[in-house]
This record gives sequence, C-alpha cells and structure tokens, in this order.
Amino acid sequence: MDPLTIALGLAQLAPSLMRFFGVGEKPVAVAEQVIGIARSITGEPTGEAALASLQANAEQAQAFRLAALQADTTLERAYLDDRQGARARDVALHQAGHVNRRADWMVLFDVVGLIACLVVLSVFRQQIPGEVVGLLSTIAGIFGLCLRDAHQFEFGSSRGSREKDLIIGGKP
Repeated sequence: MDPLTIALGLAQLAPSLMRFFGVGEKPVAVAEQVIGIARSITGEPTGEAALASLQANAEQAQAFRLAALQADTTLERAYLDDRQGARARDVALHQAGHVNRRADWMVLFDVVGLIACLVVLSVFRQQIPGEVVGLLSTIAGIFGLCLRDAHQFEFGSSRGSREKDLIIGGKP
C-alpha cells in the first residue's frame, strides 16, 4: 500500500490530521510523518502493519490519537509557515513594483465560475436532473471556498486563528 493510502486510513482514527494533506509540506511527507507516529505507537515495522494493529487495538488507537494531537502543533506550524512564506513573496513582489497577476486571475476565475454555477442553477433548475444540480452546487461551493481562502490569505483570518498563532508561538 502506498503511504497516502495508509495515512488516510490512519487519519480516520485521528480526523484532525486530514486538514494537513496537501498543505505546506507535500502530502507524501505528511503521510510519512503520520505513518511514523503510528509505527512508533505500535512498534510495527511497516505502515500497513501499524494501521492493522491500530484498527485492532483500542488502547493503541487512543495512544495514536493523543500522539496525533501532539504532532498537530508541528504540522500547524508548517502550515502557517507556508502561508507566511507566500505572503512574504507577495509583499516582496509588490515592493519590487510587480503585480501578482496570477492571483488576480485566479480570483477572477473563481468569481466567474461561482456566478456561472449560480446562473445555471437558477435559470435551468427545472430542466436539469437532480444529480447535475447536486454536482453544480458542489462546484459552486468549491468556488466559494476558493474565494474565502483568497480573502483569508489577503486580509488574514479570524480572531480564533490569531489566538492559535499566539499559542503556537508560545505567547498565550
């Protein structure tokens, strides 16, 4: 089994880990960290064996959940460092007199995609099957999330996120 498949199986035991796949570090690197945690808890030599052991042993599964929560801070720091690096790149481009046209185009296409989905849903709702309505609603939601992420990147995120940043930075 490949590391991502094993890590996704392990993440079912500690769902908080799911948000780190595809963020900051490459997904395989995160998967290997998660597998390493599972192997250290179970003492098994492979990720597959560790997953099977955790699924069979409730005490080990609980220990894995606790270890995953401890690793959460490290993974969260990597996520925040990645976002901060992207913001620093944006600031450096702006200071050098460049405009980040790629980001502008991405946001524009998110807006166009969201509006297109909403227009199709409202104008053609009676003519399209329910499955297509569900699919278009999902796609519209994805475009909406992309816009939310762009706003969070550009303007910062919530007060709770700022408090989390302070806690991770050791300033409660």
